[in-house]
Amino acid sequence: MEPRKVPPSADSGTPQIRSPELGGRNAKLSLNRLKRYAPFFALIALSLLIGAMNPRFFEFNNLIRVANSASIPLVLSLGMTFVILLGSIDLSVEGVLAIGAVLISLLVRNNGNGFDLGWSAVVLAILACSGIGFLNGAIHVGLRIPSFMVTLGMWFIGVGVATLILGGSTVRVLDKGIRSIALDRPMGFFPIAVWVALGALGITWVIERQTRIGRYIYAIGGGEDLAALSGIPVKRVKIIVFMIAGTLYGLGGLLSAAQLGQGNALIGSGRLFSTVTAVVVGGTALTGGEGGVLNTLVGVMIMAVLGNGMVLLGISPDVQQGVQGVLIIVAVALSLDRARLKIVK
Repeated sequence: MEPRKVPPSADSGTPQIRSPELGGRNAKLSLNRLKRYAPFFALIALSLLIGAMNPRFFEFNNLIRVANSASIPLVLSLGMTFVILLGSIDLSVEGVLAIGAVLISLLVRNNGNGFDLGWSAVVLAILACSGIGFLNGAIHVGLRIPSFMVTLGMWFIGVGVATLILGGSTVRVLDKGIRSIALDRPMGFFPIAVWVALGALGITWVIERQTRIGRYIYAIGGGEDLAALSGIPVKRVKIIVFMIAGTLYGLGGLLSAAQLGQGNALIGSGRLFSTVTAVVVGGTALTGGEGGVLNTLVGVMIMAVLGNGMVLLGISPDVQQGVQGVLIIVAVALSLDRARLKIVK
């Protein structure tokens, strides 16, 4: 195809050549830029659709329910986001969350023993979860074991230890301060749990966008070999990321214990699937290096709005799980650049 001549520019007397390939490249860049906002547009469209089918969706109390239901998934998904940005995966969510919730339940005022450590118990439990995250990262980089295998094993270890500690029973949380996280609504608006989740979002955004660790995470996810050649301490960054994830899972354990008013070994059951789904649906690529915590916020809200909408529309729980399964397949299909993938395993 012959290149098309365009009139001379104002500051040049020679005609300029506009290449068709350049136009196609610009169109592709515009499409990719628009693709970043597709999850947000999907969230708006989904909300409007559900609201049109059931006007109760936009009632203030229902919006509070949606925000409250999104608080725990958001905290967990923020931790998963950093791991996925590395190009890794963390399957230990449910085990670490169980450890955190059980430790908090046993160390605050409860119906099973005489402990009453108050907020000190929360600090100890979250530190323990950070330690588990450290072990995940250290084993992964130290022994060169794939992250999914290390964290899969830690998932079962966490659930097993939680079961052993409780002996298969359930401990009720009687500490009013812990329960207030889920029950109290400052100024009559959102429960404290929602504000805690938003605080976690703010902190992780600062880490992602304003710190060296955040830049390193994207560099490693974009190409680990190149990042290492550039002098980035890849192993150290990976360990730190898994520690951050463990800390956020521990925070999720606190919110779970406060919300349910108890601790048991299966308190995190089903959280892994919803966590990974929210991250991927929000636009963070499983291949790493693309996405972020704001994408995850959108993904979590899509999941929360979809779940709430299906309840309002009277759709059975079995169908809801099927819809979530279809959603994650579609999200992965849309997020992957298959033109760059030579081999799919």
